Amino acid sequence: MQEHKIAMLGAGFIGMFYTMTLHGSRGRDRVQIIYSRSEERAKTFAQEWGIPKWTTDLAEAITDDDIDTVVIGLPNHIHEECVHLAADAGRSILCTKPLGRTAAEAKRMLEKVEATGVFGGYLEDLCYTPKTLKAIASVQNGALGEVTWARSRETHPGPHSDWFWDLEQAGGGAIVDLGCHCIEIIRSFIGKDIRPLEVMCWADTLVHPIEAEDNGIALIRFENGAIGQFEVSWTFRGGMDLRDEVAGTEGTIWLNHFLRTGYEMYTSGEGAGYVAEKAEAESGWLFPVGDEVSELGYADMFNDMFNAIDEGREPKETFFDGYVVNAVIDACYRSASSRQWEPVELEIWRGQENGQYASARKRRNVPHISDSQSEVGGLLVIKRERMPDGKVKLILKNQETGEISQRMVEDG
Repeated sequence: MQEHKIAMLGAGFIGMFYTMTLHGSRGRDRVQIIYSRSEERAKTFAQEWGIPKWTTDLAEAITDDDIDTVVIGLPNHIHEECVHLAADAGRSILCTKPLGRTAAEAKRMLEKVEATGVFGGYLEDLCYTPKTLKAIASVQNGALGEVTWARSRETHPGPHSDWFWDLEQAGGGAIVDLGCHCIEIIRSFIGKDIRPLEVMCWADTLVHPIEAEDNGIALIRFENGAIGQFEVSWTFRGGMDLRDEVAGTEGTIWLNHFLRTGYEMYTSGEGAGYVAEKAEAESGWLFPVGDEVSELGYADMFNDMFNAIDEGREPKETFFDGYVVNAVIDACYRSASSRQWEPVELEIWRGQENGQYASARKRRNVPHISDSQSEVGGLLVIKRERMPDGKVKLILKNQETGEISQRMVEDG
């Protein structure tokens, strides 16, 4: 495998996590130059992480002769400039979430990467957590049958850096910051080839004196009938709550990634130190995280990205995925304003094709969840249940008359 030499753009919290992962989990890949808008921060970061070069010149970092890959860990409003510079320089590009502030920005970045033929990877770490990867594999192997509903929740006391709180730089509040994670997690469970059709969203600014929203809830309707649901907040107290739930015709998955880790500790505060990202206390009952960069998905994410570069394939998360996420976020903001269902406007779509619903039942190109129904003796099976005596009760429907009946059988 190739040894990659990296320009890390951003010396903040995410740049630290990215560098920690790359220098730890993938020892052959090294950050060769660090860019920061602050000279002091660039120098300090380079010293702390053993990085040979530092700069406050964005173009210098991207075009450095030793570099083959650019990792973008900068504020949202700078992503597009970085992608254009890196694509023109022929570098592989890995961009943090969200790809853009809007779908229009994300689309321009997607088109730039594809026009220049460079590698583009979307750094959506929460789709790479060990639990999520295993859960997605279970769903893809049919353990849950047809996924009918997927819910993702991310809440915490708010971001670390000032720019997140600025509407112009960030492009939004909790929805663009946290909802981007949730949307892509939902897509991963329902199927990334299933088109998101429309969104109903509530958003409000409840606590913080900012222009953007600090809380949001949304429903996303997909073309096969499945529903996605997310809840995000910058006002949740008690740490970072990352949870996902998936319901299918044959099963259910519950995931708790961070607030309850299986590691619980009580301390008076003696020898207090870092506990976990966005933990709010250093004494009392605490819930530390064992290997944080692994639990948050960074290790598997960078392994996939660099393996994909080496193997000449697409990574699990691409710039196209980032574009779709931004389009859903745009619909969320339109819905929060109109208080109505708003369409997800996708000028580019690469999944299963179908028009809008002709009716609740008249659509066949993209199979509807309800299409996969079983029959017994010409009657549709509504429910199958094993009773205490071991017999099986079937609840049945006559398709012609609509009559509902029940029947006891010896076995299923």
